[in-house]
Amino acid sequence: MTAGAAALAERTQGGVAMLPANSALAEEVHFFHNWILMPIITGISLFVLALLLWIIVRYNAKANPNPRKFSHNTLIEIIWTGIPILILLFIALPSFDLLYKEDIVPDGKQATYRGDGQTADFVFANDFAEGRTIVRAKHIEVYVESPSGRTKLTHRDDYRLDGLGDPEIVVQFENPPAAGDSVIVRGGRSIVGRGERAAIAMAPTMTIKAIGYQWNWQYSYPDFGDFDFFSNLLPEEQATPETWLLDVDNRVVVPVGETIRLITTANDVIHSWALPAFTIKIDAVPGRINETWFAADREGVYYGQCSEICGVKHAYMPIAVEVVSRPEFEAWIDEQRALAGMEPMFGEDVKLASAAAGDNGN
Repeated sequence: MTAGAAALAERTQGGVAMLPANSALAEEVHFFHNWILMPIITGISLFVLALLLWIIVRYNAKANPNPRKFSHNTLIEIIWTGIPILILLFIALPSFDLLYKEDIVPDGKQATYRGDGQTADFVFANDFAEGRTIVRAKHIEVYVESPSGRTKLTHRDDYRLDGLGDPEIVVQFENPPAAGDSVIVRGGRSIVGRGERAAIAMAPTMTIKAIGYQWNWQYSYPDFGDFDFFSNLLPEEQATPETWLLDVDNRVVVPVGETIRLITTANDVIHSWALPAFTIKIDAVPGRINETWFAADREGVYYGQCSEICGVKHAYMPIAVEVVSRPEFEAWIDEQRALAGMEPMFGEDVKLASAAAGDNGN
């Protein structure tokens, strides 16, 4: 909690920038805002200001006592109609791409093979849903993992692809991977991030349901027994000055680096589940189910709040997401299952593995 609170305080005390991005998709949104929207908005504002000042100085009654009688100028009207259209088109293209990425839950998958020093061809199943099959090389990523680390390979330099668009895609290496090295092939049409950060987004490993009420949230984890809990505003005496009105008594807990599908609805009026660090804002509408997704890059606690005016206590239904390591997440799942009267999902496996190791040692 300390790291999340510190980042929050740093960004809100007199600051005007957005909260630090905690996902590759959020970084894309920040780039769109900072380097496309802001320069355009700033340029338009300065241009209009300059025009106003010029008109005030050049065409005031003292400087221009005899005004001209014309009221139209065809060229100027074409310009002030055409240029805004071009500007809107320039803004629309990248914004449509971002909207699509946030709306479509990724379906990427990964296959791992063991190198033997001789095999140079590896088959990857192109069994995605209709309309999502892989037909372009950029939708395949290949890595080789050795004791020295993981290396991303380059298409055509290190390997070639055969069968794009077919049920099976063959990854053909120029040189067979060394014995013991792992060959990792990722495929999918959802690519998020910019530059070196661009990567195929994996399919969700879990789903979280968020139901909005006046005025709290109810969460459930259907993949882990469908236990549920309510999340309410943390009382002021239990919160810090930085997290008052932001922290909750029961946080959403997710594992770092994994794709999370979020499903939202509401029980009474329209709410909106918003988390700035992940650039998520999705409505929770009674009688309707909406979905989105996110994947956290770093551990910590990240805050948001209902962003749809939903009643007199609208300001008192915050959102807090705690991102933890996979082992911590599994331990938390077992704790929640125990509170719901269910058997542990992960703890028993760990105990059995430890017992087996002990028997082998004896």
